[in-house]
Amino acid sequence: MYAIVKTGGKQYKVAPGDKLNIEKLDAAVGDKVELQTICVVDGEKVEADPAKAAATKVTAVVLEQFKGEKQLVFKFKKRKNYKKLRGHRQHLTRVEIESVGAAKKPAAAKKAADKPASEDAE
Repeated sequence: MYAIVKTGGKQYKVAPGDKLNIEKLDAAVGDKVELQTICVVDGEKVEADPAKAAATKVTAVVLEQFKGEKQLVFKFKKRKNYKKLRGHRQHLTRVEIESVGAAKKPAAAKKAADKPASEDAE
């Protein structure tokens, strides 16, 4: 089972246990975060509708906050004596995908189903 998640304006294919570097999230190391799901593939079944796929939860644990490698930006205009060299290091967050799928949702649905039954008994 895997999912396509969207974060930081980019899309990533994730499965449980994957580690990936994404744009910086405001979360401390060890925090659990939930990522926005846009597609879910579960064996034979594919849920490509973002509205329905959003019901599937993808949770991840923040492993570290760091800066990426330096990217050089070089601007040049020929015959104008114009050259500029700049560098940029993007702030990134390394996360590990903990689970793909809503294992807790059916349990919550059962509790909701049990409560009205107990109220009718009274």
